[in-house]
Amino acid sequence: MPQVGIIVGSVSDKPVMEDTLKTLTDLGVEAELIAASAHRDPEKVRAYVLGAEERGIEVFIAAAGGAAALPGVVASLTTLPVIGVPLASSELGGVDALHSIVQMPPGVPVACVAVGAWGARNAALLAAEILGLKYAKIREAVEKQRQRLREA
Repeated sequence: MPQVGIIVGSVSDKPVMEDTLKTLTDLGVEAELIAASAHRDPEKVRAYVLGAEERGIEVFIAAAGGAAALPGVVASLTTLPVIGVPLASSELGGVDALHSIVQMPPGVPVACVAVGAWGARNAALLAAEILGLKYAKIREAVEKQRQRLREA
């Protein structure tokens, strides 16, 4: 049963988020990845988010470029943690997406990581850290990963 739901705004965004899936898998976290656009298919986003908790989802990672509405839309539909990953899909190189995600209005928080692949990996680590508050095995995996980074 997946603990993390990863949503991308377009199928073309999936390759960037492959590191997210791999990092979560390496840390012993189950995840699923879907493509659903906040602009082109809002009903699919809504259905996915509203049904996610009953499937075991505890944290969302939402990745989008341009106006990057997806993380905010996800956050508007749930009180589960949402991590936004800004993607560099426009002429502005992801700065537009970064600003969209970090400027969420009061009451609808979205955590935000770096633009692109670095952010995709950090989103996985942040999701694992959140889950580690509840699951000792995941917390231990994150601690071991940090130790490996110190020794590198």
